[in-house]
Amino acid sequence: MDRLSLADLRAVDERVLPFNPYGFGGRLNPEDALEFQQHVIAQHELADGVADGTRQRFEQLRHVYRYGVLCYDVFTMVGDAALLVFEQALRDRFIAFHDGAVTLRTKEGEVHVLEDVTNYGNFMERYRGFRGTRIQMGPDRSWTGFNGTLDGLYRWARREGLLRGQRNRGREKALTDLRNMVAHPSSFHLHGPVEAARALSNLAEVINRLWGQDTPGGRLYPAPVERRTTAIAWNPATGSISIGHAENLRTDADEDEWQYVIVQAVFEPGTAEDPTLFHFDTLFEHTTYPCDLLWGPGNRAELLSWLDGNPPTSDTCDHLDRIFLVRHDGDTLYTPQRPDVAAGLPAAEQSGTWYAIRADIPADAFSHVRASVEVADSRHQPAGECLHCHADTLKRGTLREALAAAQRAGVNVEPIRPPDSRVPGWMPRSITVQLTD
Repeated sequence: MDRLSLADLRAVDERVLPFNPYGFGGRLNPEDALEFQQHVIAQHELADGVADGTRQRFEQLRHVYRYGVLCYDVFTMVGDAALLVFEQALRDRFIAFHDGAVTLRTKEGEVHVLEDVTNYGNFMERYRGFRGTRIQMGPDRSWTGFNGTLDGLYRWARREGLLRGQRNRGREKALTDLRNMVAHPSSFHLHGPVEAARALSNLAEVINRLWGQDTPGGRLYPAPVERRTTAIAWNPATGSISIGHAENLRTDADEDEWQYVIVQAVFEPGTAEDPTLFHFDTLFEHTTYPCDLLWGPGNRAELLSWLDGNPPTSDTCDHLDRIFLVRHDGDTLYTPQRPDVAAGLPAAEQSGTWYAIRADIPADAFSHVRASVEVADSRHQPAGECLHCHADTLKRGTLREALAAAQRAGVNVEPIRPPDSRVPGWMPRSITVQLTD
């Protein structure tokens, strides 16, 4: 081991200097490097009410992270330690959730209440004294097996609605695998400030979500995003498409060759912007974020007249765990629809098999159903959470059965009949599927 002087320990680690606000490269001076790294982690704050043990571990990691400017290896140690705090956060939330008492049932059907539960380690020691045990989970408080491991804690948190988002199921599994690699290492690895900061960011989002708070602009559990009254316009002659805020349409020109629709959509260039708005369809879900038709289609004069009595507004929308209905009829598979739109379809368009799918974006729902119907022995689960993609099948059956499942999931299924309109483009409303034995 090399012997270091106090001056050596105080010297900046040259490897951290190329990391700067503009990317990698172009070395910062030591003071600016420290300021930048402190800014990176200062944005991660925990919600009120987080258990003291979890909060203290998180703050400890944030504090130590800064010393990576002096010793680059600290970033690896912080990132690895953060992966272990995920389990502590879940354990602390489990204890707080049950408020001192956990009801369990043995395989013989005996029900017991473990009281004075204030520490997860003590709880598991008492819990393992019973064999084949289950605890109550979910809105229906059904008896469900619980093994107490990190994976079991993640499943418990999802059943209780503390964690959400279909794509996050895969990320939570990845975090579990990474934690296991850190707990049982087989080789050396070296991470930098980017990986360590991402680990702290992920940890903060998970902790806050466990205690009921989403993260504005978050990557895993984002808070509802703002929507604004937005105009989508297209020129039938040229095929051009334009998108902008509705209030910017008031000019001296009242007539043009364009057709317009007004929607409530995520459109704030440079901040939050739905990249698929040019696929908007009144009958089918083709946009990444929820997009509601307010008016149209029509020409510019009609649009301006409508705006006179309907000034632009803003609202927010939640875009995780949305419910879509997907129709499969013969060799035709239709793209996803909102349940209320599907409920308003004429009888001639209600035939076939319908799927009620929970997914974060319509493309995930469509891909899951397509994989399920095209391959007879598909690994995609026909019911429940799919282990191979980001979808959860609530029901497969008739339209009436699919709507009932959507309603049980808390979605409005009152029929609506929007005008049949869409932005011209290449996005189809259905495809022909190749059925295999």
